[in-house]
Parts: sequence; C-alpha cells; structure tokens
Amino acid sequence: MKRPIRLIKNRSDIGAGTRGSDMGIDAIEIAAINKGSEYFNNFPFVDVETHNETIYNKDRNSFAKRIEHVLQQCSRVAKTVENTLLDNYFPLVLSGDHSSALGTISGIKTAYPDKTLGVIWIDAHADLHSPYTSPSGNIHGMPLAAALANDNLSCQVNQVEGETLAFWDKLKTIGTTAYKLKPEHLIYFGVRDTEEAEDLQIQNLGIKNYKVEEVRFRGLEICVQEALEKLSDCDLIYVSFDVDSMDCDLISHGTGTPVSKGFDQHEIVAIVKRIIVSQKVLCFEVVEVNPLLDNKGNRMAETAFEILEEVTISIN
Repeated sequence: MKRPIRLIKNRSDIGAGTRGSDMGIDAIEIAAINKGSEYFNNFPFVDVETHNETIYNKDRNSFAKRIEHVLQQCSRVAKTVENTLLDNYFPLVLSGDHSSALGTISGIKTAYPDKTLGVIWIDAHADLHSPYTSPSGNIHGMPLAAALANDNLSCQVNQVEGETLAFWDKLKTIGTTAYKLKPEHLIYFGVRDTEEAEDLQIQNLGIKNYKVEEVRFRGLEICVQEALEKLSDCDLIYVSFDVDSMDCDLISHGTGTPVSKGFDQHEIVAIVKRIIVSQKVLCFEVVEVNPLLDNKGNRMAETAFEILEEVTISIN
C-alpha cells in the first residue's frame, strides 16, 4: 500500500496521568537534528491543535479525567487522519499520550467504513480499561475499550453516570455509530503490565498477546507471520507503537509508564517491518515519548527516531 507520507503531529498529553509526553515530538525532532538528519524536512506535515491547557481545569470526571477534551482531541485527530487518507497519503502519526489512538482508528474507519480493520498494538499495556473499570481515570488506558465499544461491565468497580457517561458514549461513536474494531482483529505485542479487569477481558474476548518471551522463544518471524494470518480477513492494518513496549532498563525511563523486560529497538523495527511487508498497513503511530522523565538525557526520543527512520524506509 505505497503512498507518500504525511506526518501528523499531535502534541497532546491530556489523556495521561503524567505530564510531558506533549514534548515528545519536539524531543524526537531534536534527536533528528542532533543526528544531522533532514527527516522532518522531507515530508509534509499537519500540526493538530491541542487542548493541553485544560490540565489546569478542575476535573469533574474522576473516572475519565478531562474526557470532554479528550473527545475533542480524538475528533480532531480522526478528521486529520481521515483527510490524509482521502488525500491518498500515508498518515504517520506522532502523538503524545496513547488516548488519541482512538482518534486514529476512528479516522481510518471514517475514511474506509466498508473495509475491515486490523490493529497491531505494540505496548506494555493493554489499554482496555473503561471508565467503569479504570483504577486511575486516565484515558490513555482506555482507547481500545472505546474502539471495541466494550465497557467490560462484568468487572465494573466505578459508578459512571451523568456527563462522564455521555462523553464516553460519544467517544465510542466518533465518526461512526458502529463499532470500529472486532476483538479477533486486535493483536498485542509486548503487553506485560495489566490489571485483573484487563486480563479477564483479554481472556474473555480471545485477544492474542505475543509476549516478549514468546517472541524470543518461538522466533520473531514465526510470531509475526502467525499474527498476519490471524488478520488475513482484514483489508487494512494499523500499527500503534507505544515506546513503553521497549525495556525501560535497556533504553530509558523516558515514557509515562516505563516497564522492564520489554523489547529492544531492533526487535521493534523487525516486527514493524515484517508487518509492513503484508502491504496492508496504511497507518503507523508512535506515542508516549516523555523527555521530562528520561533518565538518560534524550535517549528515548533518540531511540524512537532510529526506529522511525528505519520503519519509514519500509513504508516508502
């Protein structure tokens, strides 16, 4: 699915519990400059307007923090992704926190409502919580629940009502009232930091998670090929890469929720490149670089840029 690339820069971090991922894109650009790369001069780009100033507002929705503004942000991202696809560009999305991935998914489905979408989620976290189950209320842990339109009510611990409920229902229907993703069309790579509600949801929905140790034991090529076979009836594939899928001890802690025992950057590149070979990938996203938390200078952004450069070669 060869198309020219358009960069979408979404400097939003209002769905996260820790501030700073809004600076992730700038940190990646600094990494490129320091490397002497012209990468960010080589592609047209769109800057998505943000609502980052809303972190100063008193929050009224403790089970889904700043949900009204996350809704607006995801809607903006969705429209930008939709327009990019309809203009026949490949949207390469750089985002702050992972909540906006719902916007990316929504934009793809709005552009291609009759196509079947597969999602490969490379992440340390399942992001399957809903306001009914979330222990934190941070919406970067909820995008896939919204995309699946599944609230996991069997694991409900929070009483969601009023405007929180109304905004959550609107999040699930950005662009289309139909569900955007089927559980059998969602595949995880590297998920290893979950809560019980998510574990039960993964089990009940039959979502495949290729853990780091499985990929290394069985072989990366075998696991990716198997994943692609599971998505064989999908017309399109979207790959979402959260940098916390990488080993924080090996790379750095420059992300909102660092987790050890993850992939290294070479494994990430190999996984994504192998998926792109399928010729079904129409969108790639990089999220959750947080330079304020980096314990090794700008290491996480530098690593993310190395991955971005190598993956871009395969896209082109």
